[in-house]
Amino acid sequence: MTNGDIVQQLRALKLPGIREHLEARMMEAEANNLSYSEFLSMLLTDELDQRATRRIQRLLHRAQLGSDTTLETFDWEFNPNINAKLIRGLASCRFLERGEGIFFIGPTGTGKTHLAKAIAHTACRMMFTVSYYTFSGLLAELARADLQNKLHVAMKRLLTVDLLLIDDFGLKTIDQVSSERLYAIVDGRFRTKSIILTSNRALTDWPGFFPDPIIANAILDRIAHTSHQIILKGPSYRKSSR
Repeated sequence: MTNGDIVQQLRALKLPGIREHLEARMMEAEANNLSYSEFLSMLLTDELDQRATRRIQRLLHRAQLGSDTTLETFDWEFNPNINAKLIRGLASCRFLERGEGIFFIGPTGTGKTHLAKAIAHTACRMMFTVSYYTFSGLLAELARADLQNKLHVAMKRLLTVDLLLIDDFGLKTIDQVSSERLYAIVDGRFRTKSIILTSNRALTDWPGFFPDPIIANAILDRIAHTSHQIILKGPSYRKSSR
């Protein structure tokens, strides 16, 4: 059997990682007098590595985080008040395993969205599923799903994704229906699935976003009870990065 025949078999078996590295691994095995098991282990590692890379790429694509909002691209020097050690600790994603949340609060341009997306980006690299929405975009998608009689499908996705990132939370007041849907999401994820929120409004202002104080208190109690609160102050990151 020729190498070409083996390549065809690997293609039929859908093993591109092995197929792409086969020739180089054969040369390496011969040069280093590797055993059959060592040679096979290298080939299987190549396949597993490529599958992991493709899965991460799919997770990032579905999360819609963008490629330039990572911890590696964040300018930590523009504002020394940011606790880089804390952020990097959260980026270990242990908070996801505990079902905890994070909310970033601060003026426009202080890096809230970048840091939130950076943590979410790291979560994708660790094989967690992530969904990113702006606050208004989330409510609009739920309203659209309701009109299409697909609200249950949208809600199921929002309740089961490992990490839900909601940007610009509370940018404007919402109606009763939207607040009830938001409560269902927050309550359904409470202590089991994580939420990251960003907002340029102080936590004390949040109850004013909702028409019903009872629902507002229920939502805020669940969000605040298990979340890490990070207050960002200082200069505008957007201005400093121009």
